[in-house]
Amino acid sequence: MTAKFIDVTGKTEDEAIRKALSELGLERDEVSVEILERAKKGIFGIGASPAKVRITYGLQDDEPAPPPPPKPAPAPRAPERPAPSKPIPAPKAEKPRQRPERKPASRPRPERQEAEDAVPAVAVQPEALGEPCHDEKAQQISAFLTGLLQHMGSSAQVKVYLGEENRYKVILEGEKLGQLIGRRGETLDAIQQLTNYSVNRGGDKRVRVHVDAENYRLKREQSLQHLACKVAAKVAKYKRNVTLEPMNAYERHVIHTALQNVEGVTTYSMGTEPNRRVIVAYDRGGNKQG
Repeated sequence: MTAKFIDVTGKTEDEAIRKALSELGLERDEVSVEILERAKKGIFGIGASPAKVRITYGLQDDEPAPPPPPKPAPAPRAPERPAPSKPIPAPKAEKPRQRPERKPASRPRPERQEAEDAVPAVAVQPEALGEPCHDEKAQQISAFLTGLLQHMGSSAQVKVYLGEENRYKVILEGEKLGQLIGRRGETLDAIQQLTNYSVNRGGDKRVRVHVDAENYRLKREQSLQHLACKVAAKVAKYKRNVTLEPMNAYERHVIHTALQNVEGVTTYSMGTEPNRRVIVAYDRGGNKQG
């Protein structure tokens, strides 16, 4: 299905986004937001103009070819021993030349903030998920994931829980789950994407499958919230925009939500997947709503 978009206006960027989401019946992480025109207050109401945003949607319903299953890291090979060679005579010693010392050139700090910044360790409590679900869709999810994990050489156990309607939570349990999470959760995201593609292929009623291991999702969410507050304080202090590292739709949604009511800053996304980034911008108006 080709992506669609609508243009909506409002007194502020946030109000325009809320109107569009309400009209479409979608959530923030299900759409892409582009700021077309920023709101202007004017003087005594003269010269004021509303904000205009473009909301792109329909991307979640596409079913592109699934990515290849993640492969476990290959075992390191022993270094090969070099063949013996004839000794090379040592060169004649030369008088060392003294070179003037050079000071290292100062490099400007890029206007971006990595999500891997040091964050305080957070004690995460396990979620109360209740009893595992064993309905037809849960069995389909479990069967697919069990086969995928075997292909990856993992003995992790799969437990499926039913949350809200048509939303399943999958918990992977076992040892050495780090290889299933991967760097910044990239492997876990790939497993989740493959699972969603498999269980929804050819079906009339779509479901959403959320895959987690070792409470990684909650830890990552709390780290992103901490990062968002840290960057917002920097933007408000120096009145300069900060571009964050590329993030997936869910992580961008966490940043937008964390800063939606923070005075003096606003957020929007730019770029195309998988390099779409959140911009934390200085809001001269300073007016935040809802």
